Amino acid sequence: MSPLSASDLAAVWLTLKLAGLTTVLLMLIGTPIAWWLARTHHWAKGPVGAVVTLPLVLPPAVLGFYLLVLMGPDGPVGRLTASLGLGLLPFTFAGLVVASVIYSMPFVVQPLQQAFEAIGERPLEVAATLRAGPWDTFFSVVVPLARPGFITASVLGFAHTIGEFGVVLMIGGNIPGKTQVLSMAIYNHVEALEYGQAHWLAGGMLIFSFAVLLILYTLNPTSRKAHRV
Repeated sequence: MSPLSASDLAAVWLTLKLAGLTTVLLMLIGTPIAWWLARTHHWAKGPVGAVVTLPLVLPPAVLGFYLLVLMGPDGPVGRLTASLGLGLLPFTFAGLVVASVIYSMPFVVQPLQQAFEAIGERPLEVAATLRAGPWDTFFSVVVPLARPGFITASVLGFAHTIGEFGVVLMIGGNIPGKTQVLSMAIYNHVEALEYGQAHWLAGGMLIFSFAVLLILYTLNPTSRKAHRV
């Protein structure tokens, strides 16, 4: 007999689905933001960088509260989605995705920005002398050189989404099979004094977290070099 209930397995699957989709969206959205932050000298670089980094220092409950207000029936985002016939985002899987993208954004943008800045100007100048266009330069030169940053960003974005609690609680609530993610399932077991089931889920997250760090230290050459110094 499995130590995990059907509800637990549903929470695990929902969490993996949320983390996977969030990571894909973060890479698509975060890459151009990180590239702009790494290359621009515009006065807006500071404010944009601060907004992107804000989830690192803002309590998750605070961020979740304001997202709930924005996406609620009286918020501008909520009124927009309602007018478009999409309904309201709070307490839905789509709302979890939006909140997760915003909450995990710095874990993707910062590694990418650092990787882009480390490339320097010389490779881009060489590509320009060979008449490579901007897109060709980015995908043929920048992406290969920034590969460690892409690895770090994708792994951290996925892992951070797996471990979310405060934001998903505020936006998604705790609806089994719909918005109940792994961290909420663990909380429910602990609250019900079901420590055996909580150990299985928490232990799985502990092993997963260790595997994430092992991947970063093993596959990312930048991490290995930094620790040999």
